[in-house]
Amino acid sequence: MAAHVLPHDRVGNGDHAVLVVHGWFGDRTSFAPVRAHLNRSAHSYVFVDLRGYGEAVDVAGENTVGEAADDLLATADSLGLERFSLVGHSMGGMIAQHVLLKAPDRVRRLVGISPVPASGVPFDEQTWELFAGAAERPQNRRAIIDSTSGNRLPDTWLDAMTRRSVEHTDTRAFRRILDSWSGTDIHQEVEGNPTPVLVCAGAHDKSLTPEVMKATWLQWYPNAELEVYADAGHYAPDEVPLALVARIEAFLAS
Repeated sequence: MAAHVLPHDRVGNGDHAVLVVHGWFGDRTSFAPVRAHLNRSAHSYVFVDLRGYGEAVDVAGENTVGEAADDLLATADSLGLERFSLVGHSMGGMIAQHVLLKAPDRVRRLVGISPVPASGVPFDEQTWELFAGAAERPQNRRAIIDSTSGNRLPDTWLDAMTRRSVEHTDTRAFRRILDSWSGTDIHQEVEGNPTPVLVCAGAHDKSLTPEVMKATWLQWYPNAELEVYADAGHYAPDEVPLALVARIEAFLAS
């Protein structure tokens, strides 16, 4: 299937372009808490909706991370972005690595926010049933969000996150891309890649923990650095938006 130019917002008019890729549970609106605090004169942020999400909810596709990477490159081409950095949250971190493999000379820097490692995510049987059932069962989505944020955040936030996920995703696409981001292993292809990488992890994340980041991302990318947020779980854009923006923009400018 041909690459597709994704629906997007462009925030800022700076010379340093940054493609921002959402995670499994949310479309581009999941970055709303950080948008007001971005440096718009230094950077030009492009927030996209992947196929099956947000404004692309009805766009058919294979719903794989490789397809998403092709779509991101097509979107960059449509905007005339020859070189750019990438920010990917959770599943978006895996997709960003596929972009890096497909177009290594175009990627300046890569930021992962609680990002899926290049090896994918192995699940035990019980956890797999929880995740695989999340497409059809909103209660599964809520349980996953609660667990990965450390079972410590308000019910109103959990309810809003779950509702947004259900309303902004296509059930079939949501289920299909789970197989791809969890079951894809490209760590041998990325190992030793010299691209500067920043990994942002939350101390309360029970899934993609700081220890997982150290054992994967920091082992495979020689120019990777890790930032751990003591007051965050899996959703740093919601939990620590100001600290996250400050750290990412310092990294992009270095």
